[in-house]
Amino acid sequence: MASTLVTNIKLLVNTRFENKLLRGKELSVLPCVENAFLLIEDGFIASFGEMINLGPVDEVADNIIDASGQMVLPCWCDSHTHLVFAASREEEFVDKIRGLSYAEIAARGGGILNSARKLNAMSESELLRLAWARLNEVMQMGTGAIEIKSGYGLSVEGELKMLRVIKRLKETSPIPVKATFLGAHTYPPEFKENHQGYIELLIKEMLPVIAEEELADYIDVFCETGFFSPGETEQICRAGMSYGLKPKIHANQLNLSGGTQTGVKLGAVSVDHLETMDEDAIQQLAASQTIGTLLPTAAFFLRMPFQPARQLIDGGCAIALATDFNPGSSPSGNMNLVVSMSCIQMKMLPEEAINAATINGAFAMELQDEVGSINIGKKANLIFTRPVPSLAYLPYSFGTNPIDRVMIEGEWL
Repeated sequence: MASTLVTNIKLLVNTRFENKLLRGKELSVLPCVENAFLLIEDGFIASFGEMINLGPVDEVADNIIDASGQMVLPCWCDSHTHLVFAASREEEFVDKIRGLSYAEIAARGGGILNSARKLNAMSESELLRLAWARLNEVMQMGTGAIEIKSGYGLSVEGELKMLRVIKRLKETSPIPVKATFLGAHTYPPEFKENHQGYIELLIKEMLPVIAEEELADYIDVFCETGFFSPGETEQICRAGMSYGLKPKIHANQLNLSGGTQTGVKLGAVSVDHLETMDEDAIQQLAASQTIGTLLPTAAFFLRMPFQPARQLIDGGCAIALATDFNPGSSPSGNMNLVVSMSCIQMKMLPEEAINAATINGAFAMELQDEVGSINIGKKANLIFTRPVPSLAYLPYSFGTNPIDRVMIEGEWL
């Protein structure tokens, strides 16, 4: 049994003895151990505590790492990404700067349809190569578990190609990967006037293959004005649920779409975005087990009002943080920036943001037994910081890289 002992840790962050989804005031409680040790055996956390309680180190481990001056945190759990895509869309970024709206860009063939065209033209092997490079990049920035959605195929072949790439990543990645079928991202041009026709395609042609090849864990729908209505969202999700896929929903991004209430009704694992919330949506979410996943870098990039994190937390909602990494509205997979932006723009406390980006993010992927906190038996997916003066310095110093090294299953990346 290979073992590694990390000694003299300045602060061991998010140490827990139970897995619990955090909401309300609990989200601000972040248990830590000062001057700590951490024992790793075969890639899993075996023990931790104060240095004063550590016996003779030469009897404990094969490998000893001195982490003097460093903090050690569980890796970030990024529960909402679109990491598999064919090309970036910086030309649309420039169009937006020049004053074009999202609708005007879409009318010119931009937006999701732009990504779909490029993806359908690209080979599966090239798509995999690009996605693998992005996955490695986000791991270096501290991501230790990730969810990846389809949704840029918008055709039977394109959606299955994306999901097969995600399955390949899942099989080869050193970190846990969850796959989400988001065929209901928008309507392809040929179904613009025939919404039910496209929904039938999703349900009758895509879902059976996805189930047979075990290509997805979740089903997602963009429940939004001009996209999929609450009724259509429920129809698609229930079809996915009949194949064992649990729902996650893009909800309340641009309008009070009813997506949050639909997600709660369906028992969705999460409802994601939530830029536009009213009292009813907040109360229904708070009274449910559904997690509200906030994506502040998407609001930032689109120059939209940020999610009402304080109202959600104070209302008793369970919330997670994620990047929404995608080429159109959040071209960054940097969870460190998400944590900073949550504190700066959404007035989350550093402890709240770290919990939302770790243990609650793990719950939003149903990976809470594997990752998300320093628990005995969890994977040793860990961030080692550079020497920093305090925990609050991590979100405070938003433009610097706080990470020295990242460890995945007890091995340095």
